[in-house]
Amino acid sequence: MTTTQPDFDTKPDTSQRVYLSYIDRTRKFYLKQGFDNPYRWAHHNDSPFTALRKPLSESRLGLVTTAAEYNPDLGDQGPQAAYNNDAKFDRVYTRPSDSLPDLRVSHIGYDRQNARVDDLAAYFPLARLQESVAAGRIGELSPRFYAVPTLRSQRATSERDAPEILELMRADEVDVALLVAV
Repeated sequence: MTTTQPDFDTKPDTSQRVYLSYIDRTRKFYLKQGFDNPYRWAHHNDSPFTALRKPLSESRLGLVTTAAEYNPDLGDQGPQAAYNNDAKFDRVYTRPSDSLPDLRVSHIGYDRQNARVDDLAAYFPLARLQESVAAGRIGELSPRFYAVPTLRSQRATSERDAPEILELMRADEVDVALLVAV
C-alpha cells in the first residue's frame, strides 16, 4: 500500500469535506495559542508495531494515557475548563491500575465545543479494561498504567518518553499496549 505524506505547508482543500476536520481545527487552535507555527503530526514510513505473539485473552495489556493527575493548585481542570497550560506534566509517570485515579485533560488542546470529557472512561478506559479482563477478553492488566506528557516535542517523545515507557512496560512484562491519547 502506498501512502502519501501530508504537505504541511499548503492550505488543505476542505471544499469536499462533510465532517469535522480535526487536523485543520487543531492547527488553528495551536496558532491561536501563540505558537509561531501550525502543529505538525508525527508520521513514520516504518511502524514499530508487531503482531501479537499470543491471543489478547492470554496477554497482559498496558494502558498509556496523556491525561494529567488532578492538582487543585493548578487552576480549573474540570470538564468545561479552558485550555490550562499550567496543568501540563513534563515527565512520564505511572500509577497502580487497580483503582481509578482522578485524571483530567484541561492541559490538552482539543475541540472543546464538540468533545465530552465529563466521563473519565471517554479518555481513560481503565474500568472498561478491567471489565474485559473479568470477561476473559483480555488476559490481565499491567499492575500500573503509564502516562506520557504532551509537550509538542516529537523529539522528546521519541527520544526520552517512548523509550522510558517501553522500559517500564518490559519490566511489567506487558504484551500489548493501548495508547488512549486525547
